[in-house]
Order: sequence, then C-alpha cells, then structure tokens
Amino acid sequence: MLATDVMRSSFATVKPTATVLYAVELLLETDQRGLPVIDDAGDLVGVVSEGDFLHRDELGISPPSGNWLESLLGIAENTPERERMRTQQVGSLMSSSPITVDVEASIEDVVAQMDIYNVAQIPVLGAGTVVGIVSRRELLAALARRLREAEKEGTGATS
Repeated sequence: MLATDVMRSSFATVKPTATVLYAVELLLETDQRGLPVIDDAGDLVGVVSEGDFLHRDELGISPPSGNWLESLLGIAENTPERERMRTQQVGSLMSSSPITVDVEASIEDVVAQMDIYNVAQIPVLGAGTVVGIVSRRELLAALARRLREAEKEGTGATS
C-alpha cells in the first residue's frame, strides 16, 4: 500500500507571510495537525504544526507555571503581547526542513519517517509539489478499513 492510497488529498496550506492567528484558525477549521507552508511559486518551504504553536517561545511570552495555554489565550486585548500574536508571521515559527515522502512511498516508509522524526503527519510530494498529507488519522482510517474488510471475509479475529 502506498502513501497515495491513504493520503488526504484535500488540505489547507498557508504562506510564510500569513499571521500566526490566521494559521491557528485554519488548523482549527480544517482539523489538520499541521499546514504545509507554500511560497508564491507553489514550492514547499516549511510546515507549521500544532507543536510549533504549543511548544515554542517565539511568541515572546514566557509560559507561566500552571496552565500556560489558558494563560496565553487569556491575554488581554490592546496589549503588546496580543498585538505581537496578531502580527507574528508563520515563517518565523515554521519548521523550515519539513519531513516529506514521495508519491511512491509505502505506508511502511511513512510510518518509519513518523517514528524517526516524531511527527504526526507528513506531506506527500509529487513532482516537487505537495499533493497530499498522511497523518496518523489517515493511517488509522486505513487500518480500520482493512480490519472491516478482513472481518467481512471471515478472516478477522474478533475480540
């Protein structure tokens, strides 16, 4: 089975000049784990993921003890911190050396890359262009399909 057999072929991308706020809202809207960052020529220049927002201090806000995410989200309007969040660009947060696989990659290759680099999703490239994304969700969906098929054929184990 190839990456193209399970990849998500409808996905959102973002430009490096997009604001962090826009990218966060896009992630929430699309239910993706990350966004391929595409330049004006359509080339992949990076990936910005949930972890890039949650585990970095580039936003200029030191995480307080306790629930820092709640504290971050509770930043008052009309403050320098809030303005910095509005104007910070994706290019300053993204991973600029994204892990990718080619359209000919097997599912085993995809899982191996996820394990080696500890990433939850990988862009799939065809002729240098992002043509899809494989995340753990797509892999789990493929597993569920295979298990259902095996069960229907009477070869699946029941628990």
